[in-house]
Amino acid sequence: MALRTEERSSLEFIFKSLFAGGIAGMCSKTAVAPLDRIKILLQAHNKHYKHLGVFSGLQHIVHKETFLALYKGNGAQMVRIFPYAATQFTAFEFYKKMLTSALGSNSHIGKFLAGSSAGVTAVTLTYPLDTIRARLAFQVTGEHVYTGILHTALSIFKEEGGLRALYRGFLPTVCGMIPYAGFSFYCFEMLKYICMKYIPQVTCDTCSRNTGGLVLLMPAKLLCGGLAGAVAQSVSYPLDVTRRRMQLAMMNPETRKFGMGMMSTIFLIYKENGVFRGLYRGMSINYLRAVPMVAVSFTTYEILKQMLNLDTGMKL
Repeated sequence: MALRTEERSSLEFIFKSLFAGGIAGMCSKTAVAPLDRIKILLQAHNKHYKHLGVFSGLQHIVHKETFLALYKGNGAQMVRIFPYAATQFTAFEFYKKMLTSALGSNSHIGKFLAGSSAGVTAVTLTYPLDTIRARLAFQVTGEHVYTGILHTALSIFKEEGGLRALYRGFLPTVCGMIPYAGFSFYCFEMLKYICMKYIPQVTCDTCSRNTGGLVLLMPAKLLCGGLAGAVAQSVSYPLDVTRRRMQLAMMNPETRKFGMGMMSTIFLIYKENGVFRGLYRGMSINYLRAVPMVAVSFTTYEILKQMLNLDTGMKL
């Protein structure tokens, strides 16, 4: 029996939203892949890079391992990021619609909860791929433990405790994802609203397809996304460091102590390195990567929404 018009419309929206979200995620992560790699190396105190800064570390990677080594682990990242970003953006649209009906379109807590729920949904489905990607990115040329995505997955599964090992660091990830995704989506939506409501002559262009009749200009999209990313990362960064230390703990005997649990890992990081050199280790690079990453992600998604007729705009 043929699908009804409403069902076809809903399925079309879901597939288009998944596609737009996935492409947005791939573009944003590829744009900052070199910064992602040096961030992982610095966060986990890799012995070859822990004494270096961001830019000296990037130079050292090119000198020691070749230019393409800047993108080590990006293949696994792309395998992970498409379903992750696709799920996150599509889930956000779903949760936003559901919470808007329950709490009203102007509810601040509704926007925050929609973002948080979308982030938790996406990370739950794709977390093992993040663990695999972190392991590959942490390797240094000449000292490889893993040969590829499948080999990494099988090695972790067989040698470190099955599926539980692939989800090591999941709790701090979820704890960090709630404020990170919540503030990312909330701040972007609020900044977008402010631009359209109060300064449309500077930040917007007309678009007859949208119910509000306006769309953000490219610079405004990038600015809103960048500011949203900066706020979100500032709040959730210590838990991101904790996640990385737990994911990479079993790669070296001297770091296995970081794989025992979230609170014990946080305590050990603080005890050994303090707040700024431990829990906020690599924060400068995180701003360098998070601001353009979130900016590119939201901007690409907004553009694709308009191209695919998904953007229904906003009623001002």
